[in-house]
Amino acid sequence: MSQRATESISVHATPEVLYGVATDFANYPVWVADLKSVTVQSTDDDGRALDVEFRAAAFGRSSTYTLRYDYSQAPEVLAWTQVKSDLTAKLDGTYRFEPSADGTLVRYELEVDLVVPIPGFVKSRAASRIMTQALRELKARAEKLA
Repeated sequence: MSQRATESISVHATPEVLYGVATDFANYPVWVADLKSVTVQSTDDDGRALDVEFRAAAFGRSSTYTLRYDYSQAPEVLAWTQVKSDLTAKLDGTYRFEPSADGTLVRYELEVDLVVPIPGFVKSRAASRIMTQALRELKARAEKLA
């Protein structure tokens, strides 16, 4: 059974800056601590990354996973679904960029399921850690570029 979680953060940058950071996959290893490499495997007719392979440190080992991105609600929403992975059975999510008085409210929704069955509270902690770290790193990068 998968674990769903939602977390939000306020960022002092425009939704456009945040969307730009979130879709600049080539630079993820520069600002995402746990990522070792990112490879865009395919793009759409507009040149946007569709399938992106990530190699990351996870649970004390290296993990490789590929996400397929959906731009149908861009630039307000960036969504993805997992195509393949060696550690997770599901890693689907969205970033929602909502303008606010002092910048942007970023809402991150994530659904995670691991290949190896583990207790729900462990999955919940893993999802929370992924989200908290991702939002902090996204915020730091966007505010640096804003």
